[in-house]
Amino acid sequence: MHIEFHGAAGGVTGSCHLVEAGGRRILVDCGMFQGGRELHEENAADFGFDPAHIDVMLLTHAHLDHCGRIPLLVKRGFRGEIVSTAATRDLTRLILLDSAHLHEEEARRRRHHGAEGEARSPLYDTIDALDAMELFGRAAAYGQTVDLGHGARATFHDAGHILGSASILLEVTEDGRTRRILFSGDIGPVERPLLNPPHPPAGADVVVMESTYGDRDHRDLKSSVDEFHAAIRAADARGGNVIIPTFALERAQELLFSLREGVQSGALPKGLSIFLDSPMAITATRIFGRHPDAMKPEIAAMIRGGTDPFHLPDLHMTRDASESMALNRIRAGAVIMAGSGMCTGGRVRHHLRHNLAHRDCSVIFVGFAAKGTLARIIVDGATSVKLFGDQIPVRAHIHTINGFSAHAGQSDLVDWHRRTGKPEITFLVHGEDGPRETLARHLSGTRTVRPDLHERHEL
Repeated sequence: MHIEFHGAAGGVTGSCHLVEAGGRRILVDCGMFQGGRELHEENAADFGFDPAHIDVMLLTHAHLDHCGRIPLLVKRGFRGEIVSTAATRDLTRLILLDSAHLHEEEARRRRHHGAEGEARSPLYDTIDALDAMELFGRAAAYGQTVDLGHGARATFHDAGHILGSASILLEVTEDGRTRRILFSGDIGPVERPLLNPPHPPAGADVVVMESTYGDRDHRDLKSSVDEFHAAIRAADARGGNVIIPTFALERAQELLFSLREGVQSGALPKGLSIFLDSPMAITATRIFGRHPDAMKPEIAAMIRGGTDPFHLPDLHMTRDASESMALNRIRAGAVIMAGSGMCTGGRVRHHLRHNLAHRDCSVIFVGFAAKGTLARIIVDGATSVKLFGDQIPVRAHIHTINGFSAHAGQSDLVDWHRRTGKPEITFLVHGEDGPRETLARHLSGTRTVRPDLHERHEL
């Protein structure tokens, strides 16, 4: 009986963990590596195991760094069942089809620039993504146990991170001995506007735990919302635009909800032109409406009662590229939410190109920015950045508001771990080395291990 770490070991992307016990090979997540310069090569590399030998896969949630290499897994031979919550399944379909399209576009770009060999082909394409979706089988409900065969069972528990996200308790038996292994997935903070707080089970023998913000806490939600509203009011008063690099899942919906409340309360001026410039975020918002049971009771009651918690009078949904391009002609009074959240691609890079150089504009970052991403470069104080071949000066007001994070801060992580009981071993993953080391010092009653990529540990 052993566990192997094939991603998010010493970094925050590429989550992929393999448990082998009782003759079963069970994979938990299969995410994409993000943030570096050699992404194609890193993601195209061997998984560290044979995909054809995996019996079943458990998916914690639909973020790309947890699900993004599933089509490649299938392309290379995986034919087992994928188990997730219903909301995760719906969101994953959206994410993987978009990711496949981006890989196809990037491959065309590389061919145009004379790339050779494997670099000429996409990591996977739309057909691979559709093939992957065919393997999604049973939808797991929170608190219900799923029989995986050969004495293995999985129970999904609300992780409070994004819609449908789960921590997964995996129970495996070998030679008459049963081990309870809890995979945290990504853990949400206790205080969220739309989702219930995380609810981990107790009694795990082994915990595999994320540590993204293991070294610090976030600001409280109310202060963050107040700061968010104040930054928008200030830009509006200066006569500038506001650009918000936005993650399509959860962050976009939380920001729409906060903007709606701000306009209703008078914290934001009425008539503010708000643009959701992200086809994926627009579709994800519709998916939210299909899964009210995965949200707080009061939000679910709003949806069931016919009230859209994400609707604003002056909200414009821009799906078409031509509509997005037209936004770059607006010089004042626009709040533009566009992907991607780390500015690694997508429409937000065009909006940054047209607004970063203007002192009356603001850019508001409301999520994690991995090392090497454009978002991180701007947040770290760059005076100019390169966009589409041009060097753009950074003169806009830059705001970083971390209270909207979908990840728990240090205090919430420590509390989450305490509620799991006193596991014998806690593997700290999904975190850079500094946060992992700091969090390890704050966990009690357990032996902490910080695995490296492709490490194997006996259980």
